Amino acid sequence: MERKTFGFLFLLLLVLAADVAVKTGEARECESESHGFKGVCLSDNNCAHVCRTEGFSGGDCHGVRRRCYCTKIC
Repeated sequence: MERKTFGFLFLLLLVLAADVAVKTGEARECESESHGFKGVCLSDNNCAHVCRTEGFSGGDCHGVRRRCYCTKIC
């Protein structure tokens, strides 16, 4: 029983360590409210499309007021 617990904890430690290692390599992402998106933002795909026409890499709908925010790598 003790051996199974040790094995499980060791496996959990490996998974968590791998997850932390991946996150440290990610680049920072900056956000800016879209100037071209009109109306309430209900679709992330529509927001991302408008943002790409503005020169950003993508976009998402955020907030209670559902605004389109464009994203890019800083």
